[in-house]
Amino acid sequence: MQPDFVLLNGRVATMDPGGTECTALAALGGRIVALGDDHAIRDLIGPGTHVLNAEGRRVLPGIVDSHAHPDAYAVRLRAWTLVSPEQVRTRDELLATIRRRCNMLPPGRWGAFYRLNERACGGYPTLEELDAASGGRPVFILRTDGHLGLANRAAFAACGVGADTPDPPFGRFDRLSNGTMTGLVRETAAHVFLGAIHGQDSEADIAEGMEAVQDQCLAAGITSVSNSLTPSKAVRAYQRMKRDGRWRMRMGIIASGREEPLIPHLIGAGLRSGFGDEWLRLIGVEWSPDCSTSGRTAAYWEPYAGTPIPGEPTPNTGMLLYEKDDLTQRATAAHAAGLQVMIEGVGDRGIDFALDVMEAALAAAPADDHRMRVEHCCYVTPPILARLKRGSFVDSSATGFMDELGEAYVANRGQDAMRHMWPHRSLIDAGVPAPGHSDFAVCRVSPWTAIAAMVTRRTTTGADLDAREAVTPREALRAYTWLGAWAGREEHEKGSLEPGKLADLIVLDRDVLDGDPAAIAGTKVLATIVAGVVRHRA
Repeated sequence: MQPDFVLLNGRVATMDPGGTECTALAALGGRIVALGDDHAIRDLIGPGTHVLNAEGRRVLPGIVDSHAHPDAYAVRLRAWTLVSPEQVRTRDELLATIRRRCNMLPPGRWGAFYRLNERACGGYPTLEELDAASGGRPVFILRTDGHLGLANRAAFAACGVGADTPDPPFGRFDRLSNGTMTGLVRETAAHVFLGAIHGQDSEADIAEGMEAVQDQCLAAGITSVSNSLTPSKAVRAYQRMKRDGRWRMRMGIIASGREEPLIPHLIGAGLRSGFGDEWLRLIGVEWSPDCSTSGRTAAYWEPYAGTPIPGEPTPNTGMLLYEKDDLTQRATAAHAAGLQVMIEGVGDRGIDFALDVMEAALAAAPADDHRMRVEHCCYVTPPILARLKRGSFVDSSATGFMDELGEAYVANRGQDAMRHMWPHRSLIDAGVPAPGHSDFAVCRVSPWTAIAAMVTRRTTTGADLDAREAVTPREALRAYTWLGAWAGREEHEKGSLEPGKLADLIVLDRDVLDGDPAAIAGTKVLATIVAGVVRHRA
């Protein structure tokens, strides 16, 4: 046997159940064929073998991000303007960015902006400020959570929304007490504007943007990502890219319940979870009934703390976006047809809602190894933890929120609530599987700040997320490797470095397992290997 890829001189943490470590591995045809020490693996090298010297660095399985939105990120990288805290630090800077971008756009084009964090830039601009900055052009700003947005008067007019327009079902155009719109739009009201902008996106647009998304993922050490709420347009774009030889990482499809005919069509076609191959595979289906804690829309039993946003309901306990009977019918049909069910729940009321639906689906069609997932699953109180355990449900944990949105969670829910927010120590101790994910483009692509926050229970701004729920670096990394693969029923293919599994691995600039936990956030990926081929070198 002559391998086509060999890694030598590494500190390889295989992340297998036994915690095996070695210094070298060999791969053939994209899969691992041998693990061992340098001497044994060096003997396998032939003239056609590509050899990578890890130079004593830490080597891990490739990161599996089990819930993100690469399709949306792809089109935003192409045509939207990023206004995250790294780009704008004040409201004046935000307005200047809007003004500059609108002046550059051709006639008829919307000014579209994303990842606004109002806490980091001095609050939301007023409708008057947006109008002045836009120069009469329709403008829409998507908040970082993807659940709220800001529109100017030209955008309202372009979408046919006036002062007398009623709120859409499961959405809200925020208004002051005198009926005047503030510009802030929530949930399905935001979808009105997103639809106007994204309606023109083509498969080619998604494919073009995905080249950059793949670059960013591979540079961050992500070798596999599951596309949450995937629309059919993205599925077609990904297949086209794969046919054209433009596919460099692995993708799991989680079909979107927002696209009304998509899931019934999957059921009717007889497609099941697992359909596809190791590059592009149908993982399951998803609905998103819950919302955003940082944006003060996620459903909780108790009202939000902190300063209300002008125009928000009072008292504010958040909102849900489906009727329970309707979603139960949809989820039951999908589950009975062999599709893995994912339902978003963020606040405790939202998680209870998701669990109600999934318990009903299981009662109608019992299954032992169902792996139904509560997506994001942030506020896990002891009663919810018990329900997750009892029903063998997966806490698909939005750990990406911890660092980037944690400060807003403290402000909106209070410090005491952090005891039960992303409680990975309690989840691990209870035996509840909890893979981690970024939810990008809501949060940054890189997983390393989230992994660091799981260990330190601090955001980069210093917000306290309650150290009682801290986990070890190895436990945090398991959430982004083996558990990420397991959550998509792919643990036999990836998530650990073992003979027969895919040769997907990363080489890091520091030891994230045994080094300083405070340094994890700054981790750089020196090399990313997918199927035994080096896809990224720093």
